[in-house]
Amino acid sequence: MRVNRILLSSALVVVALVIQVSVLARLHLPGAVPDLLLLTVLGLALVYGHVGGALVGFAAGLLADLAPPADHAAGRYALVLCVIGYLAGLVKPETGHLKSATGPMVVVVAAAVGSTLLYAGVGALVGDTAARHVGLGGLLFTAALYDLLLAPFVVPGVMALARRAENDPLAESTSAAKATDISSGWLSGGTGLRIGSQRNGLRVKAARARMARAGRIKGVKRL
Repeated sequence: MRVNRILLSSALVVVALVIQVSVLARLHLPGAVPDLLLLTVLGLALVYGHVGGALVGFAAGLLADLAPPADHAAGRYALVLCVIGYLAGLVKPETGHLKSATGPMVVVVAAAVGSTLLYAGVGALVGDTAARHVGLGGLLFTAALYDLLLAPFVVPGVMALARRAENDPLAESTSAAKATDISSGWLSGGTGLRIGSQRNGLRVKAARARMARAGRIKGVKRL
């Protein structure tokens, strides 16, 4: 990952985790807790793709596993967010811009439900049956509802920041050079001629013109 991606992702993940632990977790809402960290990973994955989404998700989940007051095995949430970030990155828009809000909302609901199920499944494997006592159905519904209500205020902003960080001057100059190469190739492909051969033809014509002019000058001197 690029340095600007790492810096931006680290800052957003830390801010999201602090807000989630210090504010959202203390609201004592019925059912699940709004997962601001999950929404941040989704926003970054929709810009960085599946590889970047998996890396950001793993790092964010591991940080959440180690941050107090974590009461579960370390690596459990890291696995969940790694898988969610990878899957969300697979539906990254090709142009980098979203045409409508329907797609991201579907991704948010699927991620909220999938992360809850995956977290409960991993917990069942390690002997944690807390989801059964709370009620898995209620957790799924409230997780999807809270994340869906919070998503319009988080995901678009995270995506905008990620896209802005990607447009660094070095990338812009490189893309400009590529655009020049592409335009040159398009011109040569559209005319059926090579740019180099055109330049050589112009040089030959200029040389012939100079020779003809020199011949005229010599003829005048002989007269």
